[in-house]
Amino acid sequence: MADLSQIEWEEQLEKDENSFILDVRTEEEVEEGYIPGATNLDIHKGQEFLDELEKLDKSKNYYVYCRSGARSGKACDIMDQLGFANAYNLEGGFMNWEGDVAE
Repeated sequence: MADLSQIEWEEQLEKDENSFILDVRTEEEVEEGYIPGATNLDIHKGQEFLDELEKLDKSKNYYVYCRSGARSGKACDIMDQLGFANAYNLEGGFMNWEGDVAE
């Protein structure tokens, strides 16, 4: 896992042809806006979250975010333990996001 600043996260994501954007916030938070192209898996759903993670392609590069960066950091740790090759945490999370937002 690596913590990336918004600039690093965005620049690396832009060049990455094997990327997958993962939003680990709640459905209510997602309704307030999200990064275009993101897939939502709520980390608060416990075993359901783990089950959904297991269905993902572990060879992809995962760009993970939440509201502040704490839950996404935890998600990246879990993904590392499950054998995902690369998981990148967005430092500061969505609340500091200055890029495009979908609603």
